[in-house]
Amino acid sequence: MTAQSIRPLLLAHYTLSSCLGSGLDATYAALQAQRSGLSDAAFETARLPCYTGRVAGVEAVSLPAELAAYDCRNNQLAWLCLQQDGFIDAALAARARYGATRIGLFLGTSTAGILQTELAYRQLDTEGHFQPGFHYAETHNTYSVAAFVRAALGLQGPAVVVSTACSSSAKVFANAQRMMAAGLIDAAIVGGVDSLCLTTLYGFNSLQLLSSQVCRPFDAARDGLSIGEAAAFVLLEREDARPARADDILLLGVGESADAHHMSAPHPEGLGAQRAIRAALAQAGIGAEDIDYINLHGTATPSNDAAEGRAVASVFGAETPCSSTKGATGHTLGAAGGIEALISALALRHAFIPGGLHLQQLDPALAINYQSANRPAALRRVLSNSFGFGGTNCSLVLGLRGALQ
Repeated sequence: MTAQSIRPLLLAHYTLSSCLGSGLDATYAALQAQRSGLSDAAFETARLPCYTGRVAGVEAVSLPAELAAYDCRNNQLAWLCLQQDGFIDAALAARARYGATRIGLFLGTSTAGILQTELAYRQLDTEGHFQPGFHYAETHNTYSVAAFVRAALGLQGPAVVVSTACSSSAKVFANAQRMMAAGLIDAAIVGGVDSLCLTTLYGFNSLQLLSSQVCRPFDAARDGLSIGEAAAFVLLEREDARPARADDILLLGVGESADAHHMSAPHPEGLGAQRAIRAALAQAGIGAEDIDYINLHGTATPSNDAAEGRAVASVFGAETPCSSTKGATGHTLGAAGGIEALISALALRHAFIPGGLHLQQLDPALAINYQSANRPAALRRVLSNSFGFGGTNCSLVLGLRGALQ
């Protein structure tokens, strides 16, 4: 299947929840106010000198009674997000149009509901057995979030969970794109869900990747990331699935690559990132000069930002405006690709470039046009980067239909 055979897809309906708020309006308001959702509040029993991005109200979410076996923080977050912006109604309407077997489900996550297992270990009986109410397959299992959403929406088509660290919920766009191009499905729900857990917090702390300050992507003195949680969902349909609207957001291109350089560190020159970016541009049929804004992966770790900065400079030079929005949301891991794709969609629809928060001094070694404050901009196409542990890279090109005509 060639890049030329892949047609643009319509982001027909979408929503997201993060520490900035739940729903598109809350997220846009926070971005416009340049407000970060990160705080130094502790999570669960973790007492670490770091900032986290917690989604408000997750603990109060009650799943429908028939889905009680799926009850865990990750699926509570998924359910909270699904209820925003009329997404459930849009998904059910799509199911009525296409049929339950013709809608694919492709979600990204890194740890799924691992918190549920962490809690279950505290309740082992005297012989070391889990309590009867613990449902590993429906909660902790990597596929559990897809099983939950599939059951909640009554879908019967292909369902896949991608777990490629921080590129997970960007790569699902490619899964859906290929299955639609092959004629296996008529529409897809894509996105990602990742929730806070102790394994993630203590794991990144043991790797010495957590900052004791709020994260500062691309700052000269950056020293680590801030972990967040989030969920994002998108209904993808063919670009002609409904009458065209000027504010339609289109998926124009996807690029994927694998570094195979190191277990966790990226290639220092960002060679895998460059390949993913160039592949996305090629599939979209455009050049680097046609991108008006880049939403950087921008984790605020020294090596990752340096590698991405070099990759961006190699492909785009030093002129294309770019920023990382992780200073607002934190690094939401398996949900980051979906969250940042939708922030890019908001930037396109509302004609602005979101500034990267907490920057004090741009790293002088990186020759990029980093934006530290919001500014209006008539955007036509944006690039959203997501790069994960082990060099799993994915870049998305999104466009505003009205600006492309």
